[in-house]
Amino acid sequence: MNLMHALILGIVEGLTEFIPVSSTGHLILVGQALGLGQTPESKAAIDAFDIVIQAGAWLACVLYYAPLLLTRLQGLRSTDPVARQLAHRLFLSMAIAFVPIAVIGKLAGKAIKHALFHPIPVAVALALGGMLMIFAERFAKRRSTGQRLDDLRLPTALTVGLAQCAALIPGTSRSMATILGGLFAGLNMRAAADFSFLLAVPVLGAATAYELLKEWHVLYAGIGLLPMTIGLIASFLVGLASIAGFLNLLDRIGLWPFGVYRILLAIVVVAVTQG
Repeated sequence: MNLMHALILGIVEGLTEFIPVSSTGHLILVGQALGLGQTPESKAAIDAFDIVIQAGAWLACVLYYAPLLLTRLQGLRSTDPVARQLAHRLFLSMAIAFVPIAVIGKLAGKAIKHALFHPIPVAVALALGGMLMIFAERFAKRRSTGQRLDDLRLPTALTVGLAQCAALIPGTSRSMATILGGLFAGLNMRAAADFSFLLAVPVLGAATAYELLKEWHVLYAGIGLLPMTIGLIASFLVGLASIAGFLNLLDRIGLWPFGVYRILLAIVVVAVTQG
């Protein structure tokens, strides 16, 4: 991997981590297009790099939601019972939603990576997810009771956490799964998106730390420190912009255009792969 490859992958990660088009799927497709991961050793390094550069997007998410997170942290020690209740509710909800993907990821992550981190499985997941977004958004909105983030209940958090497990399949999209899960569980669109992104704090943080510790020797030998640094910086800067941009678009156009994009991309991937 050269520095340009690292920059491109960092931009792709930052751009796609927080919009419902699957960052993992895009990284796999772009890596294939760049000719990366042609040997088992280099593929292992690229797969680890794709996860580690999520740290840049993670930092962008922490920075974007820092005012809310700091307010809730202060609420844990507040004498105001309402502030304490809101703080306990948010952090307990995040913990409950985190558990399913942590358990299933640990049990099945290696098998999923071996079997599905390839263009055709990604294309299938992109297409199915795109159709689900187009047709499910309207139904989910009808089911939504308009709950705000402050109205979040623990059963809602568990529903979102279980939906998030679908994101282990590359091409699915963590944000798509969690936003739709939140809508079906009763959250309004903005609350579903906010909780989806807040969940990225423990999920991306844990995944990145685990991969970095487990694959450090592979990353150091196969990627190098400078490419990793460039990828992290790019994913941070682009990720910060993409969070704000996506939330603004979501308020105005909803999810369906991203569903159409996913289907079109899946068609292109199949055509190129089979052509």
